[in-house]
Amino acid sequence: MGGPNLEIFKFGMYILFPIGTMYYFGTNLDGRFSVPDFWPKPGQTHKIPYEREEIKKELERLKARNLEVKMARE
Repeated sequence: MGGPNLEIFKFGMYILFPIGTMYYFGTNLDGRFSVPDFWPKPGQTHKIPYEREEIKKELERLKARNLEVKMARE
């Protein structure tokens, strides 16, 4: 049918295609597939309160916000 040249070509494609794909996607990943400023900075994230006073303030803030939302719904 195709002869030995076709078989050599197919074998070369079977070997080179996965290697080429791995080389393309495996090199320079940070420069090629990164999104700038995707993760928030530490100052932009939520701060978990650990002190007793901070926890009380946060609970009061959440209760006030929930009350405002409830009043807005009604």
